[in-house]
Amino acid sequence: MTQAPVTERRATPVPSAGRRRTRRRLWLVAAVLVGALVFLLVEGLGSSLDYFDTVDQALAHRGTLGTSTFRLEGVVVPGSIRRTAVGTDFAVSEGAARVEVHNTGSPPELFQQNIPVVVVGHFAGAPSALFVSNQVMVKHSATYIAAHPGRVRAPNGSVR
Repeated sequence: MTQAPVTERRATPVPSAGRRRTRRRLWLVAAVLVGALVFLLVEGLGSSLDYFDTVDQALAHRGTLGTSTFRLEGVVVPGSIRRTAVGTDFAVSEGAARVEVHNTGSPPELFQQNIPVVVVGHFAGAPSALFVSNQVMVKHSATYIAAHPGRVRAPNGSVR
């Protein structure tokens, strides 16, 4: 009887317990780093977006907005601008909706009636239509003016 040739099998090396622990730690560190990166991206992108509510939206959600700070967009109502000792009072509107704004500080140089502005602040209270603001933003680039030629004109007709 002849014997069949014996083939040699090489056993795959079993990683030691220390190597397994190191490998698990590396995967854990990688997972934590990926999670931190995702968190930073979501938070960074979310906070860098500039959202604002229009006058209609803000009035509709006044109860839920309460006195939290947000950005309000509207057009400065003609004849509503009044300089005060601490800033400027004026009204912004969108269609028939109107909000009175009490602003502390100096508005930007381009600030005037009949132009769109974004004001940062909050309602004085849930039932109130008084918006207390500490910042007025007016920014119109040349491309904005070209796209909306009738929006940013001084009373004398010149473009600002």
